[in-house]
Amino acid sequence: MKLKNIAILIFVLVVLDQIVKVWIKTTMCLDESIEILPWFHLHFVENNGAAFGMQLNTSGAIDWGKLLLSLFRIVMIGGLGYYIHYLNRPERRTPRGVIVGLALILAGAVGNLIDSMFYGMIFTASTPLTVATLGEGYSTFLMGKVVDMFYFPLFQWNNVPSWLSFLVDYNNYFFGAIFNMADAYISVSVVYLMLFHYRFFMEE
Repeated sequence: MKLKNIAILIFVLVVLDQIVKVWIKTTMCLDESIEILPWFHLHFVENNGAAFGMQLNTSGAIDWGKLLLSLFRIVMIGGLGYYIHYLNRPERRTPRGVIVGLALILAGAVGNLIDSMFYGMIFTASTPLTVATLGEGYSTFLMGKVVDMFYFPLFQWNNVPSWLSFLVDYNNYFFGAIFNMADAYISVSVVYLMLFHYRFFMEE
């Protein structure tokens, strides 16, 4: 697979992710929810960078958890980019599905990193009562919040055992995580690679 095609794929995926995030951030108030279908909502939330709307517990003048997560993403993106280039050499004969799967993971990491790097500098802070706009930033470089919006309240599961409580949200809806397209790229790719290309990685 040509590196140019891989780059185009990653670019298109990142642009789609950012279009959705910017639209959500500039048209919806924080915590606002739009019901598309009974089991599919657009619900605007922000977090400090963890996947699927999870929050990082940090305190102090410097949000060290957020900063370390952003730096980890930068290192991971660099390492994954090199790994894709390495696997894509002609003599490696790597299955195309492996390259595409890794490209989706890279696109997801880049998409969420962009939020962290720039959103705090270019957007006003989102609040439950107002729509964020382009203007004076609410934070500094690498300290922006990640925009999440996809919410699937599939069914309510009452009397959930405590050890399974992570599977439901505050309304006891199963799979109550709120996520974005970048999270979806990563999750779908990891499952795909584990199911269909695990032998390749074991040999690696």
